Formats: sequence, structure tokens, C-alpha cells
Amino acid sequence: MTRLCLLLAAVALLAACGDQSGGGASSQSSSAAAPVTVFAAASLTEVFPTIDPAGKYNFAGSDDLATQIQEGSPADVYAAASPKYPAQLHDAGLVDKPRTFASNKLVLIVPKDNPAGIKSVDDLRKKGVKLVIGAEGVPVGDYTRTVLENMRATDVLDNVVSEEDDVKGVVSKVSLGEADAGFVYITDVKPVENDVTAIDLPEDAQARVEYQIAVVEDTKNPQGAQKFIALVLGKKGQEALASAGFGPP
Repeated sequence: MTRLCLLLAAVALLAACGDQSGGGASSQSSSAAAPVTVFAAASLTEVFPTIDPAGKYNFAGSDDLATQIQEGSPADVYAAASPKYPAQLHDAGLVDKPRTFASNKLVLIVPKDNPAGIKSVDDLRKKGVKLVIGAEGVPVGDYTRTVLENMRATDVLDNVVSEEDDVKGVVSKVSLGEADAGFVYITDVKPVENDVTAIDLPEDAQARVEYQIAVVEDTKNPQGAQKFIALVLGKKGQEALASAGFGPP
């Protein structure tokens, strides 16, 4: 009888250990790494989720995102369409040293039916043309003004009817026929190629469009942030960016 009691006690002890082990495994599974939160330029809307589908994304103008980070919005990674704002945040100690990961260039887009008959930047001078551009401080807006300065065509700004907070705003106005033309990145054309026609700009007039990425200093997910940046800079990321029309860093 004593032996039987001891045997039953041993079985119960083993069962209890098994339950604790199972509970530990469940706890470990539930503490899986959280998805990385990425604040990224609007022009990266289509491509970044193909690089990391599990990421959480906030797409907007690079200037707006920089302001959000300055105000303490939680983010792990900041990716901008200009070196200007990453540099400012780095100087303020809010992001790590930025790294360049892609380039781009500008084109002029018009609605598919092109009611204003625009074939070049010169045609933007026509009376009544409705031109939409990015606002000052928004990277695409600043690049647009640089291109027009290089072409000695800043007078076309007299026909601007709207200045948008990010490049997707410009794309939307033109693709919906609410404007006759707009300046956007070449990478923004593909998603709306059935609705707009792109007009190339002279290479010697192009602004230097440089994208930079950095880890946010206050990130709660530093490993996830570093992993995401490694993906963007690595083979998979660079192939995805090239496929979307971005140039090399």
C-alpha cells in the first residue's frame, strides 16, 4: 500500500510539472516580438508593405512625420523622402544617424484625357491651366520648385490652384480630373497609370531626390527597428524598391 501511494504521488508530481511546462510555452509564444512601427513618406505607401507585410505604417508627408516624432508620437523607424528632416531630428537627438536607401525623380502628370492639352512644362503657362503641387516644406513641393528654378519656369506657379500636404494629394487631384497637371515622383505613376499620363522632365533640371531612414531614439522595439532597416538596405528591400521604380541610393 505504501508503494502504491508513493507511485501515485510521483505520477501527480510529473503531471504538475507537465502543466507548468505547458503554461511556460504558452507564455513564451504570447510574448512574440511586436511589429515594427514605421513612419514613412507617402511615396513609400505601395512599396514598404511588400518589404515587411507585418509592419505597422504611418504614411504622410516627411515634414508632418518629423513633427509627430518631435511631439512624442511612438515610432520605431523614420523614413523620409529628403535628407532635410532626418538631419534635423538627428541633430536634436531624436533619431540615430540616417542612412540613404533610395533615390527618385520627378515627372509631370496630366489626366489621361488631358483636357488642357499639356505636353510640356511650357504649356503650364497657358491661361486657365490648373496646376497642383506639393506645399513648401513638403519634399515633393521643394523638389518641384527646384526643378522649375532649374528650368527657369517659376512663372508657372502663377497657375497653382492647390498646394498639397504630401505627394499622394497631388496624384489624387490629377487622377480625379480636379487639376490639369501636377508634379510627382515617377514611382507614383504606376498605381494610377490608367488615369494619368506622365511627361518626362529634362535630366539636367532634376533635383537630387534622396530617401533616408533611421531608428527613432525612443523606440520600444530596437531589434525590430534594426531588422526592418536591414531589410530595406538588403537585397530583398532594394529589389522591391527597384521594382517600384526607385533608383539606387
